[in-house]
Amino acid sequence: MDLTKKSWQWIMLIALSVIWGSSFILMKKGLESFDYMQVGAMRMFFAFIFFIPFIIKRIKKLNRKNILPILVVGFIGNAIPSVLFTKAEIHLDSSIAGMLNSTVPLFVWIIGIIFYKNKTKLFNVIGLLIGLIGTLGIIITDFSNILGNFNVYAIYVIIATLFYGINTNVVKYQLNDLDGISITSLAFLLVGPPSGLYLLFSDFSGALASPVFYNSLFYIIILAFFSSFIAVALFNILIKHTTTIFAASVTYLIPIAAIGFGLFAGEIITIYQLISMGIVLSGVYLINKK
Repeated sequence: MDLTKKSWQWIMLIALSVIWGSSFILMKKGLESFDYMQVGAMRMFFAFIFFIPFIIKRIKKLNRKNILPILVVGFIGNAIPSVLFTKAEIHLDSSIAGMLNSTVPLFVWIIGIIFYKNKTKLFNVIGLLIGLIGTLGIIITDFSNILGNFNVYAIYVIIATLFYGINTNVVKYQLNDLDGISITSLAFLLVGPPSGLYLLFSDFSGALASPVFYNSLFYIIILAFFSSFIAVALFNILIKHTTTIFAASVTYLIPIAAIGFGLFAGEIITIYQLISMGIVLSGVYLINKK
């Protein structure tokens, strides 16, 4: 795989969109037996287990210079968003969470402007405003009663996408001396043990009583393996070989996959939400425009 070639970059982008697009319904399935903290912690801990062979080879690369940005990648880029998403999906369809995930490039751009002095033009700012309008359209279920139909649980997803925006810029600009696999494995070295400790003292009596306990556990393992172990490593590799905006543009495609999985699971998606998602992506396009 030659990631200097645009064709391979797009292949990886599409693969990531399918993997992460499925993550929202997998989280929903995990919540059928476990609480949101358990789902998030298990996702981190199982991914840490998968990364152990890579951690052993790369642990010497962890030092005083890079430990802070790696902590950011571990907690801000992975652990906290995994909990925020599962918290939101208690009262939010997986397809809607996938749509809202399309705001990631907005935050990548904003963080890049504020902290990394990235250049911007007027149409980029217009794109930001359009994206925000589209986001409100996804969140509000009935425009005749805006305040009464504002889904507050969507705010958890928005905070998570903000954290993804921070994470993407940190990987690109503060961890130049590390490859994508090293960044990811060391990040999970820092978040995996605390997640395991939380699970050790967690109450699983309710989950064990669930008739779909083993199904939920299986879905969480699949979530950890593909969405955290495989996808996060691929994403960090992609950031290293492209721009932050190109890598974050995986969120152009994630909603399509998320909607497909959501429809398959019987979720209902309105035409207004689809139009709003289109508005968000139009804004993201203007932000990407040079």
